[in-house]
Amino acid sequence: MRNYEIMYILKADLDEAGRNETIEKLNGILESKGAKVNKVDLSMGLRDLAYEINKETKGFYVVLKVSADEEALKEFSRLVRINPVVLRHLVVVDHE
Repeated sequence: MRNYEIMYILKADLDEAGRNETIEKLNGILESKGAKVNKVDLSMGLRDLAYEINKETKGFYVVLKVSADEEALKEFSRLVRINPVVLRHLVVVDHE
């Protein structure tokens, strides 16, 4: 397993309970495939987007540090792409 950093942007109109539920659900996808979520960082929080995405101008940023294999990341990416509350996501190798 390699270390990865995953960032995704949730719709800004989610309330805190809905946001937490979505984060737990997405973490569960990774953990069900054998990945380990090492850190969840919500410090970026709600921000203006650099450009409009699906008519949204604000988004809530979530950053994860995970240890995972390719299969877990492929499944995560597949399910995030079809999730209507996730505007964008990015997965990069963490070299720390």
